Amino acid sequence: MAKSAPQTEVAIPRMGGGRGGAGRFKPTEKPKNAWHTLFRLLRIYLKQWNYILIAIVLTLFSALLSLAVPLLIGRAVNTFNIAPTAVDTPLLGRILAALTAAYLANWLVTTLNGWMMAGVSQNLVKSMRQTLYEKLQKLPLKFYDTHPHGDTMSRITNDIDNISSTIAQATTELFSSILNITGSLVMMLVLSIPLTFVALISIPLVLLLTRSIASRSRYNFTQQFRAMGTLGGLIEESIHELKMVKAFHKEEDMIAKFARFNNELLQYSVKAQVWSGLLMPLMNVINNISFGCVACAGGLLSVRGVISVGTIASFITYSKQFGQPLNNIAGMFNSIQSALAGAERVFEIMDEPEEPQDSLTPAALEHPKGAVSFEHVSFSYTENKPVLTDVSFQVAPGQTIALVGETGAGKTTIVNLLTRFYDVTSGSICIDGVDIRDFKRETLRHCFSVVLQDTCLFTGTIADNIRYGNPNASDEEVQNAAKLAHAHSFISRLPQGYRTMVSGSTDNLSQGQRQLLAIARAFLTNAPILILDEATSSVDTRTEKNIQKAMLHLMEGRTSFLVAHRLSTIRDADRIMVIGDQGILESGTHTELMQQKGHYYAMVISQMGLENIFI
Repeated sequence: MAKSAPQTEVAIPRMGGGRGGAGRFKPTEKPKNAWHTLFRLLRIYLKQWNYILIAIVLTLFSALLSLAVPLLIGRAVNTFNIAPTAVDTPLLGRILAALTAAYLANWLVTTLNGWMMAGVSQNLVKSMRQTLYEKLQKLPLKFYDTHPHGDTMSRITNDIDNISSTIAQATTELFSSILNITGSLVMMLVLSIPLTFVALISIPLVLLLTRSIASRSRYNFTQQFRAMGTLGGLIEESIHELKMVKAFHKEEDMIAKFARFNNELLQYSVKAQVWSGLLMPLMNVINNISFGCVACAGGLLSVRGVISVGTIASFITYSKQFGQPLNNIAGMFNSIQSALAGAERVFEIMDEPEEPQDSLTPAALEHPKGAVSFEHVSFSYTENKPVLTDVSFQVAPGQTIALVGETGAGKTTIVNLLTRFYDVTSGSICIDGVDIRDFKRETLRHCFSVVLQDTCLFTGTIADNIRYGNPNASDEEVQNAAKLAHAHSFISRLPQGYRTMVSGSTDNLSQGQRQLLAIARAFLTNAPILILDEATSSVDTRTEKNIQKAMLHLMEGRTSFLVAHRLSTIRDADRIMVIGDQGILESGTHTELMQQKGHYYAMVISQMGLENIFI
């Protein structure tokens, strides 16, 4: 099964014989509705309603303390009597003590609230990351064939981290800002209605400014994250395929491509930061103008004896508290837009359609015999581009079927459909007479031992990788499987033997050794249907012959599907099917097909220089 390489700009990979769809992440794509994303994020957030309720109470208490401070300041100013000069010292002392207590209590409540909200936000991010990862496990292979791997990884790491950095601050800050704005407005109206109208002159300017900047900033943040995902895809691709890059001396080309993508990321990042950064300075200008107007109007009213100096002091403080939350929101605007853009990208994956649900009344598959039948099967990876059309054949239990044909003919597609990595477009595939869609996927895939052309190892010991399909296997069973696969000898030569650590991303083993481990894994799984997709393509001729001998033992009593280009590996199959032109071109034994002198005969003749010994 061909491995889809991470793409960078538009992903059109191929798996088996089919083709993936074009990449969906286009630079001209507009971001989704920000309010919809915000409300959806809040719905997830409110799952921790008990902690949030405590935070709301603490925030409300903090807002009340903040509203009490200007009133106390005004009272303190009024303790001074200008003519005759006198000070109500006892009252001033009590007011200053109350101010000190209010400041200390506010600090304590704010600290406690911040500590608690940090835990809430991290729990939210943990939940989102877990949900997203679980979603990735449920998505069909088509999603990974049509989406750049680096971009997907960027969403589960960078985008969710951006949400994390905003949640704790933004939630309490926004609620606190609403309370402060409302409370300050009420107190301003109580103190002086004329001055309140003067203070509110700036509100239309604030709304107009926020609306005009918000859309531009959000768009550039969305493009910034998309460019970051593209760059991540290039990095992942270049590191994974570094040998090929060096082999073809493409280092300079990769550097140039990286520079182009990096420059694109720079352009969007600068635009996003500039647009979001414009808001707070402009808000400060508007607030300062409003503050100056309030001070001048208050001075005139005080000279005329309409209000006292202490009232003006309280009102000015309230007006600053009225404008300060708007400044705070402007200060958070950068991170809020960044978080919304990241959340949009996360929700895009969460909204992707999952694999079709298993049958609500699944069929039992207790002792499968391995009979396989394709009934008028048609399939296409993308619409109007069929890979298989009306394919039908039957395989008796224990038979060995070889699939041959040109690259992209559909050999691996047949295997993908049988294992239900993809569902047929029309027709049906049956095991022991039952449609595979009537089984649970977990039950169905216990029927298969699979060895793919691209060997997949996971981080862990060699023993762990061999027993991947049979976790309860004993050490003796692991070693027996390795011996059957002719892997025991090289494993024994390793410093730590079966405890040697390996991973899918390192090269401490050769490709041939890795493939031997995959074959040992298939031996240990001991399933009734064996699938070998170019299983010996990366081993030398001598090792291949030894593996073929072992496979003859493995295939006894099992239904086997062999996908191969090297005809020597499938000469003794019970039936050889030549795949091409969206169907089965020829079918028969090696001798029968050679006598027909058709497509199979031509393929053998083309390899006579290497394999004439098998003809």
